[in-house]
Amino acid sequence: MTTHTSTAKRDLLSLVDLSTEEIHYLFARTTHLKAAHKAGEIVHSLRGRTLAMVFEKPSTRTRVSFETGMYQLGGHALFLSSKEMQLGRGEEISDSARVLSRYVDGIMVRTFAHENLVTMAHYATVPVINGLSDDYHPCQILTDIFTFQEHRGSIAGRKVAWIGDGNNVAHSWILAAARLGFHLVLAVPEGYEPKAAIVARAEQEIAQHGTSGSITLVRQPQEAVIAADLVTTDAWTSMGQEQEVKKRQQAFAGYCVDTLLLQHAKPEALFMHCLPAHRGEEVTSEVLDGPQSVVWDEAENRLHVQKAILEWLLA
Repeated sequence: MTTHTSTAKRDLLSLVDLSTEEIHYLFARTTHLKAAHKAGEIVHSLRGRTLAMVFEKPSTRTRVSFETGMYQLGGHALFLSSKEMQLGRGEEISDSARVLSRYVDGIMVRTFAHENLVTMAHYATVPVINGLSDDYHPCQILTDIFTFQEHRGSIAGRKVAWIGDGNNVAHSWILAAARLGFHLVLAVPEGYEPKAAIVARAEQEIAQHGTSGSITLVRQPQEAVIAADLVTTDAWTSMGQEQEVKKRQQAFAGYCVDTLLLQHAKPEALFMHCLPAHRGEEVTSEVLDGPQSVVWDEAENRLHVQKAILEWLLA
């Protein structure tokens, strides 16, 4: 087995932390690990390694996929709720990072403020992985692009339509477009645009490196979806925004991905959703359960992509 090695500690807080070559390496390793798992082969590349999983936000896919991934690679994962840690009683993130680094080989954090992850990574002497923050969701986007690649080949030069909130998942799609050279069109209502600084960073990278990627913001979902190879969305209201439900439902009226909207995309276009889905809001059941949907493959691939990430950072 060939592994990526480095003398310096590496973190994965956003796709900025990965080169294009490293992303392709992770995809190749994911393909191998998934095939080995399907064939019943045992790959214990992380035997004796331990991952601390710190959760400020609740989770289904993130917890199960990381915990199962560590087990399948021969390692062990510890679930740590911030409410049950000293973090929940006022301990500084820097102090928790120093202590956890003495016990474990890596730390995965699912949190609200991205600054918390930056602080954790700064003081930790072991790799830190972003399991989700308010700004980015890198593991999800790597999984989505790997899933597209499984079904349709390279995403370079393709058109991806994002429908909905300019949130953490949208931010990660924006960085991915710059890294991997595809055309991203985001349809977002006024007041819910992605952060301008993140868009500017991606556009600067495209200009500097001459990649074929592009990022376009529009208001009408139909405009975004025309001739798209992939249509993707997310819940209109994320965790921590529960008080905005009614306001967001009004703002996002007309942004539901239904069969009529999907007809504007290419006939062979795929549909993705990072889940959990609110059926009847951002997507209809007909699309979510329809023939163009690959959401269940997408969910499964979180396991295999994260195994590649864990192996790359911890082995």
